Amino acid sequence: MRIRFALAATAAAGTLAVVIAAPAQANEYSSALKIKGVQYDAPGRDSNNCTTGNSKSEYLTIRNYSRTAKVNLKGYVVKDATGNRFTFRSNHYLEPGDYVKLRGGHGTDSDAKNVVYRQNCNFMWNNDKDTIYLSKPSGAHADTHAYSKSKDDRDGNGYISFH
Repeated sequence: MRIRFALAATAAAGTLAVVIAAPAQANEYSSALKIKGVQYDAPGRDSNNCTTGNSKSEYLTIRNYSRTAKVNLKGYVVKDATGNRFTFRSNHYLEPGDYVKLRGGHGTDSDAKNVVYRQNCNFMWNNDKDTIYLSKPSGAHADTHAYSKSKDDRDGNGYISFH
């Protein structure tokens, strides 16, 4: 009888340990939205001139990795290591599996073309290294990625894929 009780207690403790360990992993992926990749170094010579510059060629791709949930980007915040930030101020819905490119420069946001413009011609991402933070409207963490050109951009094209 003691052996059965001990085995039951051990089995229950093992189950409890699994239940306790599961949320830590689940928290890492608690957001359907993730940073898919970043074109941190726009092709060509960097120029933030709004008319002739290439800041529109710098972009961040955010994807909805949910299989069922449609997500509204309104209120989500993207920022870099030094505090440069962009807040999605308008409704922009991502269907499951859909993505949006957050581009520099000025332009017209489009759900159909999967693009939102920062309405700012300054570059946001450093060409050598940076950290990208994505936060939910509540301020809770959604995703973070650090990169360095020398370590993460093996083909040297200025684009890094994360997910």
